[in-house]
Amino acid sequence: MKTPFSHLIFIDIETASQESMFEELPDNIQEQWVKKSQMLSRDEELSPQELYFQRAGIYAEFGKIICISVGFLYYDQEEKLSMKIKAIVNHDEKALLKELIETLGSKLDETKIQLCAHNGKEFDFPYISRRLLINGLPLPPYLELSGKKPWEVQHIDTMQLWKFGDWKNYTSLELLTQVFGIESPKDDIDGSDVNRVYYEDEDLNRIAKYCSQDVLATAQVYLRLKGYANLNINDVFYS
Repeated sequence: MKTPFSHLIFIDIETASQESMFEELPDNIQEQWVKKSQMLSRDEELSPQELYFQRAGIYAEFGKIICISVGFLYYDQEEKLSMKIKAIVNHDEKALLKELIETLGSKLDETKIQLCAHNGKEFDFPYISRRLLINGLPLPPYLELSGKKPWEVQHIDTMQLWKFGDWKNYTSLELLTQVFGIESPKDDIDGSDVNRVYYEDEDLNRIAKYCSQDVLATAQVYLRLKGYANLNINDVFYS
């Protein structure tokens, strides 16, 4: 019997620093970053300015989302398991977040949506939630956690599935694709390159491609963890 995937959404985000340079930040935010950088640079001889460009994007208070890729599984008319992936990109983060909410809300019952990401519980899901609130947007039901018991939260994290209750180690998505014999999701960049590609190369489309590859890789890992065969890349469609 086929398992329905009707409300399962695979998701990945790419983030950048709020500004291209530390000096472009408002004075009060500069002060806060200096305090943050003092904790980050204990083992590194880097100035707050250098650390800002390298690491600010991973913190929702100092970064912003520049791309969100979403994907969902479905059976086609020939009953082949297929996938559609959509990359949402925008320099205007508020517009990007609105498009995400509208895209999912127009297709699915928001109260039933399950989000799936690799390390999503530690990064993607809270980051999106924080940036929604910072932009003055309400949390949709699938991101609202207040008042919910742990087993009521409809979030799936492939990294946690792989841990099987073992909390000692971080396992990267790239490593899992390799041990499962899945084609690597990585293109010509990795996460450490995103800020440079965004601000210096001004190539948002390249970032979108990288982001969508991670969505596909997450779905492939999820399928293997659930006992399914991998998707044929000819059955994956991008928009």
